[in-house]
Amino acid sequence: MAIKAILFDLDGTLVPMDQDVFVGDYFKRISAKLAAAGYDPKQLVDTIWKGTYAMIKNNGEKSNEEVFWDYVVLVYGNKILADKPLFDEFYESEFDKVKAVCGFNPQARETVYKLKEMGYKLALATNPIFPERATRWRIAWAGLEPTDFELYTTYENINYCKPNPAYYIEVAARIGVAPQECLMVGNDVGDDMVAESVGMKVFLLTDCLINSKHEDISAYPSGSFTELMKHIENMA
Repeated sequence: MAIKAILFDLDGTLVPMDQDVFVGDYFKRISAKLAAAGYDPKQLVDTIWKGTYAMIKNNGEKSNEEVFWDYVVLVYGNKILADKPLFDEFYESEFDKVKAVCGFNPQARETVYKLKEMGYKLALATNPIFPERATRWRIAWAGLEPTDFELYTTYENINYCKPNPAYYIEVAARIGVAPQECLMVGNDVGDDMVAESVGMKVFLLTDCLINSKHEDISAYPSGSFTELMKHIENMA
């Protein structure tokens, strides 16, 4: 089937970054924000990690947001629900500062614009473990707008996470195409290349490659944004 839609990962794909540096800066900032309300930074970070793991294991019965907050309530009780506005304030006014540890690749933005001009449907298939506000900041870090995509996944609007194949099936359904009509572009072998298992074509962007299990990646089309455009043009 002809490719009708291009799905892009965000962190390490459209936004260059060292994942460990990004996560470290994010946790430093959010734990400092919540420490003022009496939350021990070490316990908070551990809770966010475990809440994230719960989202990754989500079976689709609830949104990722519900799964995350269900878990943190088990740790902190309803107090943390009363303090949820502090999280909202953080994502609204302070999360954007994490941009300082990320890069910017104008070629990423140019590629998105070019593919839109070529008539492809575009979806931002970023792992939906962040709230919408944080996701919109990260889209801006790439020099893009939320309206550049027919769908961008957040923890509020989807019930699965990568690397669950059901995530990719859901994204395709939401933008009105078959999985076989999609090309998934991402930098994480484990999270992004699994899209192939549901019939999607894949392209491994190697600028900020993550291959935590040291898998053989020789079978995947791969390279920079230049190679990506060549690959898409050859597929047309």
